[in-house]
Amino acid sequence: MEQIAKLKELIATAEADADKFSKGNNAAGTRLRNTMQQLKVTAQEVRTAVTEAKNKK
Repeated sequence: MEQIAKLKELIATAEADADKFSKGNNAAGTRLRNTMQQLKVTAQEVRTAVTEAKNKK
């Protein structure tokens, strides 16, 4: 699934920004919050796709 690859990429981005934020970079905190929102949206897309595929069977 394409969304799983996107989730992995977002997680890697979130890890990098979380590390920078923990060192005092406030801009990284803003980026981290944005990335976490993108993770939430993408995860919901995966859930919807799985439910649709399951219901087709």
